[in-house]
Amino acid sequence: MSEPQVKGWCPGAWRPMATGDGWLVRVRPPLGELTRIQALALCEAAERFGSGLLELTRRANIQLRGVTEASWPPLMAFLIEHQLVSDSSEAERQPQLMLAPAWQAGDATHTIARQLQARGAELAEMPAKVGIAIDAGAAPVLRDSPADFRIERSADGGLLVRLEGHTLGTAVTDAEAAVALLIRLTHWFMQSGGAAVGRIAKHHAPLPAWAVANTPPAPPGAKLAIGKHEGGVVAGLPFGRVSAQTLRALVASKAVSALRVTPWRRLLIKQPGAAAMPALGEVIVQNDDPRLVMDACPGAPFCQQASVATHSLAERLKEVDAASVHISGCAKGCARRQPAAICLTGRNGRFDVIIDGRADSAPVATGLSESDVFIYLESLGALHL
Repeated sequence: MSEPQVKGWCPGAWRPMATGDGWLVRVRPPLGELTRIQALALCEAAERFGSGLLELTRRANIQLRGVTEASWPPLMAFLIEHQLVSDSSEAERQPQLMLAPAWQAGDATHTIARQLQARGAELAEMPAKVGIAIDAGAAPVLRDSPADFRIERSADGGLLVRLEGHTLGTAVTDAEAAVALLIRLTHWFMQSGGAAVGRIAKHHAPLPAWAVANTPPAPPGAKLAIGKHEGGVVAGLPFGRVSAQTLRALVASKAVSALRVTPWRRLLIKQPGAAAMPALGEVIVQNDDPRLVMDACPGAPFCQQASVATHSLAERLKEVDAASVHISGCAKGCARRQPAAICLTGRNGRFDVIIDGRADSAPVATGLSESDVFIYLESLGALHL
């Protein structure tokens, strides 16, 4: 089997990506939020023009699976009609904005995001995978989510702009100053060789004198817990996947005002006065559900580069005793970039086992069948059958 292909761009709506089950079309909800009507329209789009499956991404996007060359043009017309994508392909070329999902209208995160949207044309034209995180609540919650430029709280409660890979950030006086500095840094990135490396974390040029990084960020906060939340409820989706039928049921009540997308395979359903989660088989309703510490890519047959199925094995590994588990269809490790306590990587139709590493790390066991995986993990004391 050839090495997995790393593509230099992310799929979008205007630029779909071919996968094992058809084209992948990715929708970026503005500010990470869909109205109830838009959420229902997205469900209809998935069923009419795709396979009916929807997925949440690590950048808080939603992607439709199973789109075909023939169904893509009417899908795009439908998405544009319901304001789920822009009618201009150029809008999709701007960097992805990811917001802390619990933002409130008028708070710092929302204010900064709106200002950055208004000044989006001033950003440098950067490589396709570059992203921006707006995480200006009291405690940053997007620390483990992929982003190149971050606006966060500092340890003393102020605002700072921090680049991925840098422990410290540059303090700013207010939201307007944060946006101005971030825009200026995007131009510095490109002028100092950013196009060649593609991502900030791989960019080792010294910071400019006007952006000295000497301010520590605030300690990280917690992800949204499953269950009741201020102004609504939080639902977990196993491995980030949900059928259009189930998503429609989640927003069926006319009391639902909006749907917030998170990078943690969870949805925040904005519904004032909501008492409990709907009882739906596809939805995670307990914070101790073992699938919440598992990362699994779509796997075969959904991904062309995967040689093994992933979700079926993940469902069977509910009794694993590990702080984190990653099941990857190939060595790219798209579902998780950080090391996991246990990582199972597909190779030539079988699994390699990696301990405390990433999907491309050196394995401690190779060429295992699913049954062999269970036996091996039991031998390590990580699985109790």
